Amino acid sequence: MTRMSRRSLRALAGFAAVIVIGIGTARARQRPATGSGTAAADDGQSHAEHAVIGSMAHHMHENPHMRLTKRRPERPGDRQRATAIVAALRPALERYRDYHVALENGYEIFLPTLPQPVYHFTNYFEGFAETFRFKPDQATSLLYRKTRDGYSLVGAMYTAPRSSPEEELDVRVPLSVAQWHAHVNICLPPRGADSTADWTTFGPEGSISTPAACAAASGRFVPQLFGWMVHVYPFEKTVEKIWSME
Repeated sequence: MTRMSRRSLRALAGFAAVIVIGIGTARARQRPATGSGTAAADDGQSHAEHAVIGSMAHHMHENPHMRLTKRRPERPGDRQRATAIVAALRPALERYRDYHVALENGYEIFLPTLPQPVYHFTNYFEGFAETFRFKPDQATSLLYRKTRDGYSLVGAMYTAPRSSPEEELDVRVPLSVAQWHAHVNICLPPRGADSTADWTTFGPEGSISTPAACAAASGRFVPQLFGWMVHVYPFEKTVEKIWSME
């Protein structure tokens, strides 16, 4: 590869990162406050994202709208790889115990007006970068619990492209130790019908989970909302709690 082509690729990657960050920021600003009654600009996408966050309040298990990676038998080196990930992440997170530092370093609160058991502070640049590489000390999102005077850091979330096969996810985090999850088979209501839609039928917790049923309801089928995700709680004491699905 020539020097010019390498330079062009770096420029292209930088430009794409700016676009991703801009889209993420714009979408966050477009979302109405919870309970405002204002229709979302994307006709159901925002409501679906709210529902996804709400579903994280419970133990995540495989269902028509939730895909989990299969738990694999432990192989030699898996436990050591998982331990090395946590060992790299834990000290990297220390500065973010002060959530103001996270905000100053490009992390944005996802759906800040929606009451949540855990708030995701997402860095869209890191999310873009994780499309091409995995760095244990750099996570797409930081996980915080709301406190009386701010937020308390509890963990982080890694992401991977939605097209990633399980073999690639296993290279990042061993599937014998942790389970990645994805939000799938989501039927959004017809355009313009967000405010009147039956969300027991549509959305990430609705009864519709197939393209045919979604088409019959005049909805818009989304095979997967967001990419693959895995939570990690590096300040916990056991492997089970560190890589918990709670």
